[in-house]
Amino acid sequence: MEETARCQRTQKRFRLILSTFAILIFVSPILNCTQQNNKGRDMTETSYTLKPIGFISSELASREAAPHQGYEGAPDAWLVVNSTVSGGLDGIAAGSEIIVITWFHKADRETLKVHPRGDKNMPLTGVFATRSPDRPNPLGLHRVTVRERAGNRLKVGPIEAIDGTPVVDIKPVLAQSADS
Repeated sequence: MEETARCQRTQKRFRLILSTFAILIFVSPILNCTQQNNKGRDMTETSYTLKPIGFISSELASREAAPHQGYEGAPDAWLVVNSTVSGGLDGIAAGSEIIVITWFHKADRETLKVHPRGDKNMPLTGVFATRSPDRPNPLGLHRVTVRERAGNRLKVGPIEAIDGTPVVDIKPVLAQSADS
């Protein structure tokens, strides 16, 4: 009984953390609480399922063709939102600044160290100290301007995401935010 209560408290904490930071809107937490191990420690396992809300339709066909950052010459692209969640676009119009959160589906998820910006003259650095798309959970953050809205499609830019990149969330840029 105490194990069940502990599991429920853990689940509640994770839900609170996710809602507080509001990083991903279509995250379905799957919290599996198991029995204590032989040393009496809680063996809670956690995994999450991401459901894309749309995808990027871009002239950039490969990682090699994409600049490292949007401001380095990336084109505008269409963000196509699934019709099942397109009601969430209400309030977004041409001129809006948004943060598009993508899943780098072509990333190497085993990579933990890289040469920043691919420069072999730079020392190997942990991926969490870089903007490398190769990382254990390859989320991309793209601050863009909405150029046009056409139904469930947003023309945004500049954005360095390649054609077919899944979009997992969209957030507004807050006036007091220093994101870039």
